[in-house]
Amino acid sequence: MQCATSVNVPGGKNAEVEFPREEVGLVSEHFSQAPQRLSFYSWYGSARLFRFRVPPDAVLLRWLLQVSRESGAACTDAEITVHFRSGAPPVINPLGTSFPDDTAVQPSFQVGVPLSAAPRSNASVNVSHPAPGDWFVAAHLPPSSQKIELKGLAPTCAYVFQPELLVTRVVEISIMEPDVPLPQTLLSHPSYLKVFVPDYTRELLLELRDCVSNGSLGCPVRLTVGPVTLPSNFQKVLTCTGAPWPCRLLLPSPPWDRWLQVTAESLVGPLGTVAFSAVAALTACRPRSVTVQPLLQSSQNQSFNASSGLLSPSPDHQDLGRSGRVDRSPFCLTNYPVMREDTDVVSVHFQPLDRVSVRVCSDTPSVMRLRLNTGMDSGGSLTISLRANKTEMRNETVIVACVNAASPFLGFNISLNCTTAFFQGYPLSLSAWSRRANLIIPYPETDNWYLSLQLMCPENAEDCEQAVVHVETTLYLVPCLNDCGPYGQCLLLRRHSYLYASCSCKAGWRGWSCTDNSTAQTVAQQRAATLLLTLSNLMFLAPIAVSVRRFFLVEASVYAYTMFFSTVLFLLGTLVIAMSLQLDRRGMWNMLGPCLFAFVIMASMWAYRCGHRRQCYPTSWQRWAFYLLPGVSMASVGIAIYTSMMTSDNYYYTHSIWHILLAGSAALLLPPPDQPAEPWACSQKFPCHYQICKNDREELYAVT
Repeated sequence: MQCATSVNVPGGKNAEVEFPREEVGLVSEHFSQAPQRLSFYSWYGSARLFRFRVPPDAVLLRWLLQVSRESGAACTDAEITVHFRSGAPPVINPLGTSFPDDTAVQPSFQVGVPLSAAPRSNASVNVSHPAPGDWFVAAHLPPSSQKIELKGLAPTCAYVFQPELLVTRVVEISIMEPDVPLPQTLLSHPSYLKVFVPDYTRELLLELRDCVSNGSLGCPVRLTVGPVTLPSNFQKVLTCTGAPWPCRLLLPSPPWDRWLQVTAESLVGPLGTVAFSAVAALTACRPRSVTVQPLLQSSQNQSFNASSGLLSPSPDHQDLGRSGRVDRSPFCLTNYPVMREDTDVVSVHFQPLDRVSVRVCSDTPSVMRLRLNTGMDSGGSLTISLRANKTEMRNETVIVACVNAASPFLGFNISLNCTTAFFQGYPLSLSAWSRRANLIIPYPETDNWYLSLQLMCPENAEDCEQAVVHVETTLYLVPCLNDCGPYGQCLLLRRHSYLYASCSCKAGWRGWSCTDNSTAQTVAQQRAATLLLTLSNLMFLAPIAVSVRRFFLVEASVYAYTMFFSTVLFLLGTLVIAMSLQLDRRGMWNMLGPCLFAFVIMASMWAYRCGHRRQCYPTSWQRWAFYLLPGVSMASVGIAIYTSMMTSDNYYYTHSIWHILLAGSAALLLPPPDQPAEPWACSQKFPCHYQICKNDREELYAVT
């Protein structure tokens, strides 16, 4: 029996997205990855991450999500959560913790796959008009409980997740040349177009002309422009039915240096036809180049990687296709070349080539390009810090900044929402009262990122005409913010050849960067936990003293060894048991194996001595009442606490009680000496030191 669910992501089509059958010009491809066992969520490393490569010109994705579990009483009902994101791993927060200040987080797109009575469940997610490139899928079980269980003793259940991807892509696609009408005739199937958007494109205008339809009046055509990216989606849909003629769509700051998908669909039904001409008009901006010749001449023997080239293209050499229009108006941006310095794994430093600060004025935006398009940069955190010069900032001036992917934001004089054609940017601002601004973007999408800055005077624009402010920029890509702080550890995770980083927190701290202190332990609690877990081992002094008193020197050394290496010093242990406990401290056989071995030896010796003495040990009721029964009771309570009552929160209490009960039971269960002897009488046993104390030869030849 199987349970199936389906989720449709609208991307310019109707809400019900059907997987297309074999059509002319469409091909299907199938991708799959090996199944992975899921874990209950406690930190990002608990989620299983999958990466798929979506080919260009894909028109539909269909993920098939298969979840299975073992059969048995230990397997309970559960809901598996699956997250999707384009360009970078999804930023998830199942525990509801807080993020660090100045962190920009978008809620991830997720679906739930329930597992109830059936041992297997299926679900599907459809995405039409997907963005090409990397797509990431992350799956996990609900948040984990705090109970600590022994492996092999507590029942477990394995939940297995496997995603498969079916891709439909178009092979017959029409290319739109700039300013060249492209005739199209729509029948029952849509028509697929694409236009290339080069660098330094300010606007893209799509227009339908000469529309003729035999099934209805007007122009019953729907254009779907741009790809779908999750979790956010800024895909544009233009419906020309009843729209003013000609039908137009203006896209400011379209994504640079890539093909833009356009899908045209007929709205007159399967029997009607629509004919029209599609025109794409590109408007280029004139960038003002910042020369770096003095720097190049002084560093000819040095090598570096400029993220946007050493010099911006000259306005007279803008390449926008065969007939793109170049805006002859004043410059639209000032380009600052940026050097990319790779410092470590998922660690990059960006800085301007010839200066520390960026010159910001009011006439044009100052733009810096950050190349994060290597495919290995999306597993860290992009940190941006801006600081304005104190002496140059006046009360009436404000510096507005936008951080965008794919293309820079250039419309500061029109709007301040940092929205480009298909991306919602992140705004920043500097003023005389707040000269610093910070932004943290966890797992940035694989793309070229742009930082745009411009000087604004909200009250009087004339005050900004001659004003210039220098802004210092600190731009880094780091694996973990602040290295996860004092209460976390930054760990690099790997999915095949893809590396990404996450924080593993301790001492009750939580959150993306271990900054959420809602459940954090105080310093006193941490100190108390350390003292309890270490000083509770001093209870072993009791069995050590009893063993020495009764001349069980081997047992005394074992207890002393256990007491010494069970404190903070347990890593110094070289015994096999200590090594196995360190490898898997909660494995059942690490504890049960030595205990069973010792129990078999004790039981064998007890049976042998009972048969040899012709009476069972012990013979006195005092030994049973005051030693054996209390010792067995303490050991039983300790085992029960160790196996069923430990949690992450009470660990240092319950484990300390386990130490005390274990050591106390050992002191009570030690046997009495073989014969009565005065305590601490070692010196009396060897009174003669190096002399022969007793003449064995005389006793041998003595005759009575």
